[in-house]
Amino acid sequence: MERYGGGQIVISDYDAAWPTMFETERSRIQRVLGSTASTIEHVGSTAVPGLPAKPIIDMLVGVANLESARPICIAGLTGLGYTHMAAYEAWLPGEMLFRKAAADGRWTHHVHVTERVGPRWEEFVLTRDYLRRDPAAAREYADLKKALATRFGDDIQGFREAKRPFLEKLMVRARHDEAAG
Repeated sequence: MERYGGGQIVISDYDAAWPTMFETERSRIQRVLGSTASTIEHVGSTAVPGLPAKPIIDMLVGVANLESARPICIAGLTGLGYTHMAAYEAWLPGEMLFRKAAADGRWTHHVHVTERVGPRWEEFVLTRDYLRRDPAAAREYADLKKALATRFGDDIQGFREAKRPFLEKLMVRARHDEAAG
């Protein structure tokens, strides 16, 4: 079982500072990655106004080719204090994950590096955009996350797996809306 950094999983009320925290870190990352990063998006629950979330800023870095970007991303992001979570690539194919923690060990930022085409990119962007457009879905997701945080304690893997069915249904709706759109 993968344990959540910093102890119990906590779902915090939305913090209006999250977009500013993203923008500050986006600028730092863009500086070190330069043209390797074609875009840097704020994704995850902290990117949805009003949505309660784990207080971790998720960023999605788009690159043209993951393998050629790999050494630049590892050097640049570790230089900014991120840890490359190389072991995660076994279950996150097509993605590199980096984490940054506060002095107390609590995770503060996640950087997901992936090519701008493909299922991971689509999943992050469509989920964020759908939750921004549909307040009822965002409320349902918030309620689910709060209940799962209580149920799973510090078992982040169980938490992720338990919310997966909801996110899969949400992706079906988001793809339908995009196709109709």
